[in-house]
Amino acid sequence: MNVTGLLQQIIDGLSSGAVYAGMALALVLIYRFTGIVNFAQGEMAMFSTYIAWQLVQWGMPFWVALPVTLAVSFTGGMLIERLVVRPFEGGPELTVVIVTVGMFIFVNAAAGLIWTFLVKDFPAPFPGGALRLGDVGVAYSAVGVLAVTGAVMGLLYLLFLHTKLGLAMRAVASDPGSARLVGIRVGTVLALGWGLAAAVGALSGILIAPHLFLEPNMMGGVLIYAFAAATLGGFDSPGGAVLGGLLVGLAETLAGAYIDVIGSDLKVGVPLAIIFGVLLLRPQGLFGRAAVERV
Repeated sequence: MNVTGLLQQIIDGLSSGAVYAGMALALVLIYRFTGIVNFAQGEMAMFSTYIAWQLVQWGMPFWVALPVTLAVSFTGGMLIERLVVRPFEGGPELTVVIVTVGMFIFVNAAAGLIWTFLVKDFPAPFPGGALRLGDVGVAYSAVGVLAVTGAVMGLLYLLFLHTKLGLAMRAVASDPGSARLVGIRVGTVLALGWGLAAAVGALSGILIAPHLFLEPNMMGGVLIYAFAAATLGGFDSPGGAVLGGLLVGLAETLAGAYIDVIGSDLKVGVPLAIIFGVLLLRPQGLFGRAAVERV
């Protein structure tokens, strides 16, 4: 095994894993606040990516279009929670699953109706080329993706642990009933959680779009990897979701490069195998907490 080639694959895997980590983080944020697994998270990110693309097509610089898109995504996530999800919160779990699957279909169709299903190129936010570290090349795009993911994690850490809003969000995630009794507006916090998850998901879609062709079905595969990352790290652990994303990216890249029977065509089987393995051996994930029920 070539050491230089191995290092190159590890760097590429971490770059891919950072994108999966962002999408997994969005899934975990919604699950922690509401107990809902949002199957439409990928389509929401795809729609936000189209908004960013449209703003750039209208002449807006990318680094101006990015915060505008994130603000629109944040607002859209809050509206979705308030208008679509809230009427069914507290209902049967299957009902909520059907609602999110319906959102998946609706958002996908809406994107195709507005922008068509023709493939589009998305502008690269980072310069081309690579940073050379000996014989290993680190693409500037990989450095950018890892840096952005790290910055998002740092900001979320500060939000959750060092602000009153973060304290309220943690209280609602822990026990909504008790949080309501001490005066926290649980409905507002839940809407903010959906908005935050939508913005994080949008950022992941925008980061991955230059490596894919922009079209309404672009996030289907990414969502599978994100589910594997959230399952591996634990659906109630934001930090675990990020670490899980990096591990899934590494596993996918290394398996595709060094296991001949998998290659580049069967790499999607890696996250599915991770999901099955974790659910069989440790259903709560590496950093998740097992549910305890008192009889």
